[in-house]
Amino acid sequence: MADPALARPAARRPGPLVRRRRLPVLIATVALIAGAAVPAAAGTAPAPDRTPAKTPVAVGYGGAVASVDADASAAGIEVLRKGGNAVDAAVATAAALGVTEPYSAGIGGGGYFVHYDARTHKVATIDGRERAPLSATDKLFLENGRPLPFADAVTSGLSVGTPGTPATWQAALRSWGSRPLAQLLEPARRLARDGFTVDATFARQTADNQDRFKDFPDTARIFLPGGRPPAVGSTLRNPDLARTYQELQQQGVDALYKGAIGRDLVRTVRKPPVAPGSGRVARPGDLTEKDLRSYAVERRSPTRASYRGLDVYGMPPSSSGGTTVAEALNILQNDDLQDADQATYLHRYLEASRIAFADRNRWVGDPAFEDVPVRGLTSQRFADARACLIRDDAVLTSPLAPGDPRRPDAGCDAHGTAAPTPYEGENTTHLTTADKWGNVVSYTLTLEQTGGSGITVPGRGFLLNNELTDFSFTPVSPGTHDPNLPGPGKRPRSSMAPTIVLDDGRPAFALGSPGGATIITTVLQTLLNHVDRGMPLVDAIAAPRASQRNAAATELEPGLWNSPLRGRLEAKGHVFKENPEIGAATGIQRLPDGRWLAAAERTRRGGGSAMVVRPAG
Repeated sequence: MADPALARPAARRPGPLVRRRRLPVLIATVALIAGAAVPAAAGTAPAPDRTPAKTPVAVGYGGAVASVDADASAAGIEVLRKGGNAVDAAVATAAALGVTEPYSAGIGGGGYFVHYDARTHKVATIDGRERAPLSATDKLFLENGRPLPFADAVTSGLSVGTPGTPATWQAALRSWGSRPLAQLLEPARRLARDGFTVDATFARQTADNQDRFKDFPDTARIFLPGGRPPAVGSTLRNPDLARTYQELQQQGVDALYKGAIGRDLVRTVRKPPVAPGSGRVARPGDLTEKDLRSYAVERRSPTRASYRGLDVYGMPPSSSGGTTVAEALNILQNDDLQDADQATYLHRYLEASRIAFADRNRWVGDPAFEDVPVRGLTSQRFADARACLIRDDAVLTSPLAPGDPRRPDAGCDAHGTAAPTPYEGENTTHLTTADKWGNVVSYTLTLEQTGGSGITVPGRGFLLNNELTDFSFTPVSPGTHDPNLPGPGKRPRSSMAPTIVLDDGRPAFALGSPGGATIITTVLQTLLNHVDRGMPLVDAIAAPRASQRNAAATELEPGLWNSPLRGRLEAKGHVFKENPEIGAATGIQRLPDGRWLAAAERTRRGGGSAMVVRPAG
């Protein structure tokens, strides 16, 4: 089999104005589209496998859902079959992911929601990012004047931000939904009550977190049955979460922001329930019921870049995803990536990423607190000035100093202080949905670390986030203003990059990924693979990834690490380190004949789940 990393570029295609209507199409047949049936066995005993089959690509009519999990995708498809729209399906899918992917998502976390309205042809966003307590200061993670060890901050009440996921669901449904929240939570409630089949990824993630999960009684009781990670093929039930979802069905999200669920959440953050004798020190947080009551999502204009005649819409700050993807695309706008050899293509992609991350790290924070120059960062003029740094025979040195989008013509002459990219937890999840009317949702949601803080709210069945560790504990460049320091009610900077691409005001495709700061490079590389290299969307997702984030070394997946391409790029000056897996993307595409194509990973995280309502390959 040919090395996918060495795939030749697609044959020359018509110019952008023609090509816009001829994006690559992969025709495929779906082997199985099933309802949200769940296995009946309990505990760690083997279960009959009634989970819907996973397939990385599906084509058909009536709408589409793509996520990492088959049960979650099936929940969204169930809603679409019953007449719900893309927003309804997104909420149902996200709620189910809170059951089957509880270490990545859930009502204890937050995220970003991007929506295309087929009636108005407009893209809108919802910022459902977690917020710091109103009492927080820029010294949130300092003790005795020194930053806390990162591991101590992660597993603590101190790292828990006010959750934004339930408020996101409510806001999206009020604006664009057609079904009540109570109805949309029902597939997830059944799934939590009856159980889901444990796969290898879930078992491995549990084992990786066993040492901290065992120190919190409710976390251990649910996720370490019998004191051990659940066996692959066993059924895991979460009756506590089923009851919590039922309470949300009956009372709405006020049950969390103003009711008993919220009181239990606050109590847990302020006094983390550590198992007696465990030796675990879990620092308390200062989250209050007032923080919950005062939480509100933010509606912000999406970022926009014009690339090869397509309009690429993304998530604005507090996420850095939209601005950074847009800047990188603008930098590459004048390059011929379609006919470039693979080494040149990857080199230019990596250098554009390096530059965009240098600017992202210096300028992006919560716009409620920081003057974020979004217009400058996403302008073609600024990108053109920064693009002059790129040479085909040499590599830029990282960490690269940022440019100043307020002075775009100074791009190559900028001499600012470099701001390295801080660590971000990689265990997030992404889903994409579309409906028969043409509405589209691209939604990324998270707890931050795998398993978030590791703390489950007693009796409630959901884990709490540790999103506040996305703040800088101290300025990343001493003496230079850091826009990502903590503050009262401030949202930490994110890299989530849910993206929707339009062609003449109509959906072309949508995508997103988990992966911390690698989300940005995953979305960017997948988009370039699809648009410039001519790969069908499922192949663009599956292709081996490289991630450069203004660091000395670029991360490579094995498909590139073991490829002759690595040597060619090292000859230019690139330095690499291996990363076994980068991201786990999903996407949807509108085909010219009106069918939807749903695409997900073939192998990453055990493969994803693409489904359509009525298969028609």
